[in-house]
Amino acid sequence: MSWHGAPQTPSPGGGQAGISAGDGRPFLDPPLLPLPSPGRQLERSPEPWLPGRRMPRQGLSMDASKKVDLKIIIIGALGVGKTSLLHQYVHKRFYEDYRTTLGASILTKVLAVDNTPLKLQIWDTGGQERFRSMVSTFYKGSDGCMLAFDVTDRESFEALDNWRDDFLEKVIPREQDFPMVVLGNKIDLCDRQVPKETASAWCKEKDIPYFEVSAKNNINVAEAFETLAKQALRTYKGIFESYLTDSIKLTPNDKPKKSCC
Repeated sequence: MSWHGAPQTPSPGGGQAGISAGDGRPFLDPPLLPLPSPGRQLERSPEPWLPGRRMPRQGLSMDASKKVDLKIIIIGALGVGKTSLLHQYVHKRFYEDYRTTLGASILTKVLAVDNTPLKLQIWDTGGQERFRSMVSTFYKGSDGCMLAFDVTDRESFEALDNWRDDFLEKVIPREQDFPMVVLGNKIDLCDRQVPKETASAWCKEKDIPYFEVSAKNNINVAEAFETLAKQALRTYKGIFESYLTDSIKLTPNDKPKKSCC
């Protein structure tokens, strides 16, 4: 039985390497991104502008022409097509058969949003319940989250609450308005179990954009990723501007003292 999920390089034991760089090579040490985002952790915090967030390097103003690195993570139950969606978006390809993603695999996509160059580092995570604790360690440093379910699998939709709650509990800081979208995948199949109205109502209640997508037929895939990228960039800019405002704010003790000559 096959499902929408990612082609991965088998490990010697027959499984997949815990993390791969998207081309079969083991990805042993995920790189720290050089820009600030919610939850980004530091090896050392030279100045606590925000807890655990990396200091900006652009100087005193944000240059819209400089590339921004954002981390996007895709989560959801086993077999909902997370990897298919990622490969369709990045490579414009769809494969009928995939190996189960164990841990995470990473692909990158470069695009421009609102005249700002973006490099998206997109993490595709495994959906097996027994690996949930390992997958949750990949949440750290995320700038945006994509929740995926299979419209032909009612249980995958009902699991969205658990996936969302688990993510929000572990991301730093916890924010109910964290950049997030929901994807109902496999609308190309006829044995649908989750009505569009039901999924839309769930998302409307939580104020999350909802997209009906097909990784196989490339329906609404790019639109969903780009909507999340716009949300993540907006949040990123808000954090950056907040940092700049706080850094130049004067307190009464900072005011110049009068001196006698």
